Amino acid sequence: MSLLNPVLLPPEVKSYLTRGERFIKWDDETSMASPVILRVDPNGYYLYWTYQSKEMEFLDITSIRDTRFGKFAKMPKTQKLREVFNLDFPDNTFLLKTLTVVSGPDMVDLTFHNFVSYKENVSKDWAEDVLALAKNPLTANAPRSRFLDKILVKLKMHLNPEGKIPVKNFFQMFPADRKRVEAALSACHLPKGKNDSINPEDFPEPVYRSFLMNLCPRPEIDEIFTSHHAKAKPYMTKEHLTKFINQKQRDARLNSLLFPPARPDQVQCLIEKYEPSGINIQRGQLSPEGMVWFLCGPENSIVAQDKLILNQDMSQPLNHYFINSSHNTYLTAGQFSGPSSSEMYRQVLLSGCRCVELDCWKGKPPEEEPIITHGFTMTTDILFKDAVEAIAESAFKTSLYPVILSFENHVDSPRQQAKMAEYCRTIFGDTLLTEPLDRFPVKPGVPLPSPQDLLGKILIKNKKNQSPAPIPPKKELCEETEGFSQPSPAMGEDTVWVGEEEAELEEEEEEEESGNLDEEEIKKMQSDEGTAGLEVTAYEEMSSLVNYIQPTKFISFEFSSQKNRSYVISSFTELKAYDLLTKSPVQFVDYNKRQMSRIYPKGTRMDSSNYSPQMFWNAGCQMVALNFQTMDMPMQQNMALFEFNGQTGYLLKHEFMRRPDKQFDPFSVDRIDVVVATTLSITVISGQFLSERSVRTYVEVEVFGLPGDPKRRYRTKLTPNANSINPVWKEDPFVFEKIMMPELASLRVAVLEEGGKFIGHRIIPVHALQSGYHHLCLRSESNMPLTMPALFVFLEMKDYVPDTWADLTVALTNPIKFFNAQDKKSVKLKDTGNDPPERPLPQRNSALGQANGALTSAGSSVAPSPNGPAAAVTWFKEEAMKEVAEPQTASLEDLQQLKGFLKLQKRQEKELRELERRGARRWEELLQKYASLQAELTPHTGCRKLSVTKGSRKKRNVPWEETSGAGPGPVEGPESTDGHVQELKEKLETELYQQGEEHYESIMKRKEQHGMEMRKLRPTEMK
Repeated sequence: MSLLNPVLLPPEVKSYLTRGERFIKWDDETSMASPVILRVDPNGYYLYWTYQSKEMEFLDITSIRDTRFGKFAKMPKTQKLREVFNLDFPDNTFLLKTLTVVSGPDMVDLTFHNFVSYKENVSKDWAEDVLALAKNPLTANAPRSRFLDKILVKLKMHLNPEGKIPVKNFFQMFPADRKRVEAALSACHLPKGKNDSINPEDFPEPVYRSFLMNLCPRPEIDEIFTSHHAKAKPYMTKEHLTKFINQKQRDARLNSLLFPPARPDQVQCLIEKYEPSGINIQRGQLSPEGMVWFLCGPENSIVAQDKLILNQDMSQPLNHYFINSSHNTYLTAGQFSGPSSSEMYRQVLLSGCRCVELDCWKGKPPEEEPIITHGFTMTTDILFKDAVEAIAESAFKTSLYPVILSFENHVDSPRQQAKMAEYCRTIFGDTLLTEPLDRFPVKPGVPLPSPQDLLGKILIKNKKNQSPAPIPPKKELCEETEGFSQPSPAMGEDTVWVGEEEAELEEEEEEEESGNLDEEEIKKMQSDEGTAGLEVTAYEEMSSLVNYIQPTKFISFEFSSQKNRSYVISSFTELKAYDLLTKSPVQFVDYNKRQMSRIYPKGTRMDSSNYSPQMFWNAGCQMVALNFQTMDMPMQQNMALFEFNGQTGYLLKHEFMRRPDKQFDPFSVDRIDVVVATTLSITVISGQFLSERSVRTYVEVEVFGLPGDPKRRYRTKLTPNANSINPVWKEDPFVFEKIMMPELASLRVAVLEEGGKFIGHRIIPVHALQSGYHHLCLRSESNMPLTMPALFVFLEMKDYVPDTWADLTVALTNPIKFFNAQDKKSVKLKDTGNDPPERPLPQRNSALGQANGALTSAGSSVAPSPNGPAAAVTWFKEEAMKEVAEPQTASLEDLQQLKGFLKLQKRQEKELRELERRGARRWEELLQKYASLQAELTPHTGCRKLSVTKGSRKKRNVPWEETSGAGPGPVEGPESTDGHVQELKEKLETELYQQGEEHYESIMKRKEQHGMEMRKLRPTEMK
């Protein structure tokens, strides 16, 4: 449990980074080269450089996407800079000194910061260690306290020439409400004028925290504190804090032996860490302010930190993982027009993607260099060689696990395909997997190797030919996949190699003469498949590079099952995949257990928008390829999901999506065998520093998951006033009652301004969430962490239990506590004189006071007559449950698969619940009727009325014998009154007994009717 021992520690900043190093910063646009000192602050928040004029520039570490040195760094293009660095001299050592830092808000809008060191080989260390800081999982998933600390560091580093903090920097840092900033400064006895400045020594961390508490008060945390500390005490003892941690911050589903609850001696360490008062620390007490900082600390991270690092089994076959995949990776904008860039391959791989796409086309004379572009569009071209070099440089910077290159090959020239294969061999070198592993031959029935087996390897997905055979020139259009078609070789070129798969499908595919594209082909190209259907067959050189990922045309699930080839992969457009998924969901899941599938956007998404990947993850599809240049909701979900498991780009699928002996239907609305559904409850309590403007805000909460999971999108009300510094929402929890498979579900929480403008959001897999009070630090649309905005929420997760089994679950979880609670409830019901029909009543001849609430011995299955009506009801229920007729015409598994049976079962359960409600209602009516009669009988006596109202509680312990004779004197004497009371008692007992018998008979008749309905089901319907 990470509450007492956080799994992740802050990144270590090496001493030489904080001391700094002399560099020359150059810029091609201005042709300027300036000496600077480059440093990293001791906390690892900022990379910054100081000019000779003492001017400083800052770069947030979280915004750094890459660092490069040597031949991969940027080179000056202007002649002026080339002369400065002597680049035209043959013996220059520029490549040993150069460093480029790449930053940006997303993968397209990038800034390149170029430096040259005075010493050789210094740049290499800086590049590696700065990138390690940026890639540390705690950099983006830091607790709230570190983000607040970043603000202090920046304030104390932005100094004026006198070495002081300008007050105007506070207004720039917290621009939402200037008056509140001034008031907070005044409360800390600091100057507040625009032209004033503050000595850094007068602004240490305790003063800064006091400033924040005045600027952004936390009344909601004060309420939590008040509800858990000793009454009338301004502090919380370590015993109270221990109880708070175990009850609120601990997941109730954890086993107490494997994950022991917190102890007071352990909690003392937390008090020492977060309590600002030394006296309170000595006394083992926590103040409200200490509570605020405790809830901001790493011990209360909303994300289970062990899920962020590598934690999954990486030794399963490759097709047992979801693989982070990209579509048309080279594009930076739309699919029809816009620039292509080899830089996109770097950025996509650096983000953790493990499958990139290369659309290869024949280059033009005289160079005849193969190019990458989106065919028959207005997008620009890039050289195939440049893309391969970019991939080689960035393939394993973020993840060491295998990279898959998905070729869409339109190069119908054997000479140029040979050149492509040569580039792959020479540039990738030993990282290219050219031969199958000895333990995993490419044969039917043999599973694929694991990501661990393929560590540091690059795999080629391209058509592979098994046997040579000359064929006439032709071009084929495939209907369903990215490619299984024949090339149109130029006259006089090498023999084309025909694959085994093409031989099988040759009769089914349409043949056309080679030549220019006609209207039908152009229409096909513009359809949902784009140019994928125009792909040509690989020649021998490219074919020899293919082993474990061989694309083929999809025929049917039955055909694939018969062939049983794990190394064969089919690609589907989102529409084709959705059609297969809705028609044959179980078969699609089984297909993905055996081999891989790739889904890609339909060709009509010219704006590079994305489809929802969730539906295909639900079916176990491994490569759900998206347009990484578009940061829409599907892409945000993809990035949030693959941030976990060490950002390896591989996520192990659930056991039900891997085991061949299990069946999984993603559209199931019933429970999934062995999988415990989760109930998720989230209360949005407050927000902090949500916007730079004073605006009204609201929060949206939703869950992505299986079709059977809750689909409602919850939304808070708008804040009553324009307060973006510390708005508070006092609303009921948002409950997602039944999340069927938490491993496939994600929670999204988004903050928006009035009018719908996006502020920030966070998407987290449900299985990585932690229960309790947490600060949820928000992200940008491109999944970049935002320093200021955060939400304060309360999360509660528990195993889903149907209402009918809730009491049983509580009893099994803690039997002693359950029965103690039942005993207390029994005493209370005895005092109130009102007992529900589920409780047994005493014997028929017992006193009326006992008949209204006293409990007798329950649990024996004897005839109801000697034990009164309530005992009869309890016994009737038990016997009725025993006598439920189970159909004998089929096994339970068969019945569960029958939709008709399930529908009938639900209707019958609903009818029985309605009968129970009617019985309970009739029981209440009889008790109310008696209470009214008794009140009319003794209107002027001191006799206590039987009442279920709150006002009568103080008199419920007064015996009937004592109260019957009190008061100023009724019209009738006490003996007469006792006679009427006795008569009413007997009458009520009789009616209750009759009602119990009627209730039992109605249940038994309905059960008998249900049994007949079950037996009427024909055997053929239950198979």
